[in-house]
Amino acid sequence: MPNKHYRVGRLEQEIQREVADILLKRVRDPRVAGVTITGVEVTGDLQEATLYYSILSDKASDNEKAAAGLSKASGLIRSELGSRLSIYKTPEITFEQDKSVQYGNHIDELINKLHQQERD
Repeated sequence: MPNKHYRVGRLEQEIQREVADILLKRVRDPRVAGVTITGVEVTGDLQEATLYYSILSDKASDNEKAAAGLSKASGLIRSELGSRLSIYKTPEITFEQDKSVQYGNHIDELINKLHQQERD
């Protein structure tokens, strides 16, 4: 059923946009200040949503703080989502760190080092 697939995709985009807004305007926790939502995956039955996020720091302590802040804020985020989304039941949300962003940053660093070595 192609219609349902479209609905999931649209819902994922809506959740990503709304959660970014909620983090910016409603969540007052400094631990989530630098968090960017990089993607959302919703299950086919629309019951669960995994929100992928990145933070600018690679430090493990910062990652732990962000994860703790998101976990603490997830109830507020979900209830806020419930009032903003026009769906029957708000999906359960879980946060997962997006490792691809860190990987991309690491590749950029390696490329920059190579260029530096070529110049030296």
